[in-house]
Amino acid sequence: MQEQKKVTRGQIGAYALPSIPMAALGLPIVVYLPPFYGHEMGLGLTVAGTIFMLARFWDVFTDPVLGMVSDRFPSRWGRRRHWIVLSTPILLVAGYMLFMPSPPVTWVYLATWMFVLYIGWTLLTISHMSWGAELSGEYDERSTIQGVREFLLILGMFAVLALPAIIEMAAEGGAGGREKVAAMGWFILILLPITVGLAVWLAPEFKSAPQAQIPWQKAWGIIARNRLLQRVLVADLLVNIAPAITGSLYIFFAIHVMELPRHASLLLLVYFIFGFVGIPFWIRLSHMAGKHKTLAIAMCYGAVALPLVIFFPRGEFWWLFIGNSLYGIAYGAGSFLLRSIMADVIDTDYLETGQRRTGLYYSLLTMTAKVGAALAVGITYPILDYIGFMPGGGNSPETLNQFMAMYVTLPALTMLAAAAVMWGFPLGKAEQTQLRERIRAIEGEHKPHDVSDAAAAVVQVGSAGGIVDRAGD
Repeated sequence: MQEQKKVTRGQIGAYALPSIPMAALGLPIVVYLPPFYGHEMGLGLTVAGTIFMLARFWDVFTDPVLGMVSDRFPSRWGRRRHWIVLSTPILLVAGYMLFMPSPPVTWVYLATWMFVLYIGWTLLTISHMSWGAELSGEYDERSTIQGVREFLLILGMFAVLALPAIIEMAAEGGAGGREKVAAMGWFILILLPITVGLAVWLAPEFKSAPQAQIPWQKAWGIIARNRLLQRVLVADLLVNIAPAITGSLYIFFAIHVMELPRHASLLLLVYFIFGFVGIPFWIRLSHMAGKHKTLAIAMCYGAVALPLVIFFPRGEFWWLFIGNSLYGIAYGAGSFLLRSIMADVIDTDYLETGQRRTGLYYSLLTMTAKVGAALAVGITYPILDYIGFMPGGGNSPETLNQFMAMYVTLPALTMLAAAAVMWGFPLGKAEQTQLRERIRAIEGEHKPHDVSDAAAAVVQVGSAGGIVDRAGD
């Protein structure tokens, strides 16, 4: 990549704008649509959970394919922006069909439109994250870019949550699921084309050096032995399982376990507000302590904060308000820090291959996030059936206690595991600075257009097993 001009704060903000409708789409898929289709649309919890899990696993195939497409087929507007524009109509059509269904709804209807939705969403998210990674090569600025993106993601979450919260408060005896889901759908359908248009108009893409293609067998072999990538992917899987479990169970948890049906969405909104508030703190801490240690600290904090809800009295609004506030602070840290770390890992791949495979690497990251969400729904919803949980109410104290145990134990364990994986991560600021110096030396001295030039310059950086292995190994 050629040395870039410094990206301005205004350009970072414009780039991040589509994060608002992206989050407004992603949140209902985890929190609202599974119980909506499982209960109110009459498909059943096991059927709905299975479909949402399989739709996520569909991305195990589509994510790397679309990631490679994003890398290999640029346009005169750049490498990423045209893919973002192309993904928008796919999402608009699929979003309309999923958020405004006409009953009766079959499992085929839900599966078809979920699969279509994920194609558009995958193309959008991979292209958008790759664009952000390529806006800067500087260690801390990458955290800032991904932090602003996460900031607007959480803004989008609590903006879309405000709609069902308002409906809940206005409706007597609770809120209707169809009205809440439709309101969120219209929010997404209106905002998505507006924010995408502003982003591609106002935010730049910086030109990158031409790159040769290497045989796919060798390319995938390099990925397969990239130990840094393996650790990031394992951590991302664990980090995403935790909120996916609490998210997929939250509506039932707030209504039946904590006995707060009229305040469920409002209290979820509180969770995301405090996640939003915590982002600047985590950005600042990452500048001081490093990204990987900040991530580990955030995960340990979340693993301690979540189980506090066990001690809260049920039916008390302010106790769950406090619990969601404390736990919410940890929410935003994992996602943006891992995406910033991945941008650094991509530098090691560039030294070995001479290629900028940003889209492919981020496709692997989105794949683990979706697998984590799929496992959360696909495992927890059948467990709900197994313990005899009734979405309509009438659950025994034993069933509700089993629900509580699942709600707090599984996420806490996965967060602690993620902290263990990332605490000793060997690619910090000093090591990444050395990588950037190597990249500038290669591009400045050799102007490489083939793999051999780049591979010849690969050296080992760091001492924790070698951050970059020699291309000839």
